[in-house]
Amino acid sequence: MAKVDRVLEMIAEKDIRLLDLKFVDVLGMLHHLTVPVEVVDAEQLSQGFFFDGSSIRGFRGIAESDMILRPDPATVVCDPFVEGPALSLMADVLEPGLREYGRDPRGVARRAEEYLRQTGIADTSYWGVEIEFFVFDNVRFQTGPDASFYYVDSAEAHWNSGRVPNGGYKVKHQQGYLRALPIDEQTDLRTAMTRQMQALGLVVERHHHEVASAGQNEINFRFSTLTDTADKAMLYKYAVKNVARAHGKTATFMPKPLYRNSGNGMHCNQSLAKDGVNLFYDPNGYANLSQIALWYIGGLLTHADALLAITNPTTNSYKRLVPGYEAPTNLAFSRANRSAAIRIPVSLSPKTTRIEFRTPDPTANPYLALAAQLMAGLDGIRRRIDPTAAGFGPVDIDIYHHAGSAAVQLKHVPSSLRQAVEALKADHEFLLEGDVFSEDLIETFIALKEDEIRNLETHPHPVEFEMYFDN
Repeated sequence: MAKVDRVLEMIAEKDIRLLDLKFVDVLGMLHHLTVPVEVVDAEQLSQGFFFDGSSIRGFRGIAESDMILRPDPATVVCDPFVEGPALSLMADVLEPGLREYGRDPRGVARRAEEYLRQTGIADTSYWGVEIEFFVFDNVRFQTGPDASFYYVDSAEAHWNSGRVPNGGYKVKHQQGYLRALPIDEQTDLRTAMTRQMQALGLVVERHHHEVASAGQNEINFRFSTLTDTADKAMLYKYAVKNVARAHGKTATFMPKPLYRNSGNGMHCNQSLAKDGVNLFYDPNGYANLSQIALWYIGGLLTHADALLAITNPTTNSYKRLVPGYEAPTNLAFSRANRSAAIRIPVSLSPKTTRIEFRTPDPTANPYLALAAQLMAGLDGIRRRIDPTAAGFGPVDIDIYHHAGSAAVQLKHVPSSLRQAVEALKADHEFLLEGDVFSEDLIETFIALKEDEIRNLETHPHPVEFEMYFDN
């Protein structure tokens, strides 16, 4: 109740007029419900607010549509994008009677953290996600029975050097990483995004231009616990999109919006701790990793095919996961090696020793993606899966330049969403431990993904006209 009282105090202190309650659907799309403060009291904040769950993808049917949003007072911040002024709170989705709803992604994340404590292995998991995105000046697309196309443009793109006056300062092909002004035209835009992220409670540590040729960016925020990191990932995307829109631009987290350019990843740094001690650290281990960390890696890579259906959940995701462009296509672990699916970053202290799973992308629902990775890692610890014995390395050479050689014989990530979904069908028992995920949620997720796959597979593609029209 103390946290609820704090929300009421903020309403009075800051003359708040609105509460904005945010939640996500099964696929990770952010939704919100706005409530005037005149109808809000402590009981309402504790009991929640009714909404129609039948209109949310993957939730309830029309015959059982009443559902509840119960705001989490610990997540309260001022929302810079809602006129009011307004407070923003992340909300849990509940059934009538305040029962947990098995398809609520935030509930999955919280249950994963509780399951971790129940195992006795650790009491806390820490997560730092590195989210990349593109900002374009012009975006147009259309799909219909008679036409299909997309068009994107960026003022800083190299293809505009011959189209505009004084076009000399452009990002050359794949040479955008850490470029300075005037090449990096989006420095001030990222700073504006940073300020709004700070207003939303994120501790931003740095921002910079990324590798690709046209408006690829990255802003890093400080690591935290699992559910809190997922909350902040949703607010990160919320801020990026709204600031871009305010500046007359459009942001996208699509993994591969540009052909022959680097795509957007969501690299997931992770570690386990117990009583404040980092369980992944061992000064005598490979790359200072403990045996627990190696077993955790074994679980991640053993279940990677199924995991990717959740961490790389779009058909576009697999256009990023192709050789080159620093996208991991082989399942291996390695010290400080960006060509491996799991990289062990150089660490300056025992506290910061961690692993980085580089395969995920930001179209993933962060609550489900982080929870699924944790469950795979814990399964590796429980079963003591040795990643070296399982054929995952370590591989301390550039995999891109040795792929297929006798020195590197590795397993590959799925080449399509269909392959990943089929793997999830066959391998998801590890997600069901501790009732973290449910069969119902997994079946719902798979059905939604199969609809997307069929939609793409049944549409003619412009490239098919180029290849086959005159046959």
